[in-house]
Amino acid sequence: MRYTHHGIVIAQSSGMKTLLLFAFLLCGVLAQAQPIATSNSKQIAVRNAESLIGDQRLGYQRLLGNVQFEHQGTLMYCDSAHLRSQGNTLEAYGHVHIQQGDSVHIYGDLLKYDGNSRIANMRRNVRLTDRDMVLTTDSAAYDMNSKIARYVSGAKIVSRENTLNSQIGTYSTETKTLTFKKNVVLNNPRYVMNCDTLRYQPDTKVAYFLGPTTIKSKGSTDFIYCENGFYDTKRDVCQFRQNAYIITESQELRGDSLWYDRRNGLGKAIGHVKLTDTTQNIVITGGLATHNERTNTSVVTKEALFIQIFDKDSLFLHADTLKTITVDPPKDDTISEKERKVYAYRGVRFFKTDLQGRCDSLSWTSADSTMRLFGDPVLWSGGNQLTAERVYIITVKGEVKRLELENLAFIASRDDSARFNQIRGKHMTGYFQDNELVRIDVRGNGQTLYYARDQGLLVGVNRADCSRLRIEVKDSQVTGISFYEKPEASLFPPLDLPPRQALLKDFKWREKEQPMSVADLFVK
Repeated sequence: MRYTHHGIVIAQSSGMKTLLLFAFLLCGVLAQAQPIATSNSKQIAVRNAESLIGDQRLGYQRLLGNVQFEHQGTLMYCDSAHLRSQGNTLEAYGHVHIQQGDSVHIYGDLLKYDGNSRIANMRRNVRLTDRDMVLTTDSAAYDMNSKIARYVSGAKIVSRENTLNSQIGTYSTETKTLTFKKNVVLNNPRYVMNCDTLRYQPDTKVAYFLGPTTIKSKGSTDFIYCENGFYDTKRDVCQFRQNAYIITESQELRGDSLWYDRRNGLGKAIGHVKLTDTTQNIVITGGLATHNERTNTSVVTKEALFIQIFDKDSLFLHADTLKTITVDPPKDDTISEKERKVYAYRGVRFFKTDLQGRCDSLSWTSADSTMRLFGDPVLWSGGNQLTAERVYIITVKGEVKRLELENLAFIASRDDSARFNQIRGKHMTGYFQDNELVRIDVRGNGQTLYYARDQGLLVGVNRADCSRLRIEVKDSQVTGISFYEKPEASLFPPLDLPPRQALLKDFKWREKEQPMSVADLFVK
């Protein structure tokens, strides 16, 4: 038994009257665009069609021209369709359109829809729109129960200024949550992001990225890598975790977790922090670092270590707190380089193969390459121990060139297990050559005590007082002393110098405090 509608002859049979009555009623229903079933029915309802062809032997109805369906509140449109009432399924062809609610629209060329599971499979030129977002793909499945769309053959998503491509993805039209996997590429006017998995939560406006992720800035060399993190687009705050690092034109920052507040210009690095400045050859490590872009200030704590890399050697400096400040040159200044200032606070210790020291606090500036030590400073250079109230170290291209010791300056070196060579004065200047101390100028209240030897044999003790004097040094040994302005000197036999005169005032031997390696810097 076959029947057609709209001008097509209906085959004669014993059920002719019944068929004619059904066809008449159907025409009226279609003409008024009323569904056969209610919108809450589990059956797919036909709202409109220009013609209908049914074949009970094949088990489906064919609808042609401006076809419209409704199923539990969801509308579906197409050029033609096959409806199988018994299985509650349909296949729609040509200009297929699914509308759910006021904002969600899905378009394509072919739809297979199961009314029992409420899953729609759309094929060819698929396009999903939800307000300002447009998703295009070759095929997608939409679950109307969970209101989640899925694709596995690649898709492109455009939303305002962002364009995203991925191989696999899901989109919840209810929560507006988007999840993208495999070969995810996000293009933004400011950057390009590549990652394994990206999820966006619209209610909080937070994007989460999982797996290896790279973010490259456009118009600069800035580069970010991490394997876990998030970006709060509403507050403009982001965090990068797991093997995270940031590379700029002149710096590289690494840490277990990197946090950045773009709006306020605040950054934080937590755990295994390492900041490398390639222009200044500086490396700073620690457990916690903060950075303020507005003041160009960085602070590092928790096992903080400052490393100044030189061609032949490196300076390692540890303190409870390290602070660096970058100062831009004045606009009307001919100097174009930025000035870097470094401050170290509490328990400062530093180690270099030819120079070691400790003090309470320290400052260093790139403008004059001068390190200033405060708070009971002490230095060791070769076999010499140098102390004063304030100590200044002047370097040139990584080499120590001069030392300035101010107030209660004292230099001592061991002659043997029981004797010490000593120089004391108000101010001292030490001169270096190839990082070795070669000369010392003493100004004000100068005093010396050194042991004279001939081929290793002790021959006497020379003690002198003079307001200004010069000491020549080679291989950490005094080779000559020049006295100026009425010196008073005495040479004693080795055993005739009274014990109380064998040590100058304020002498203190601090050998146990000397760091002998980088590891010693962290010994309390």
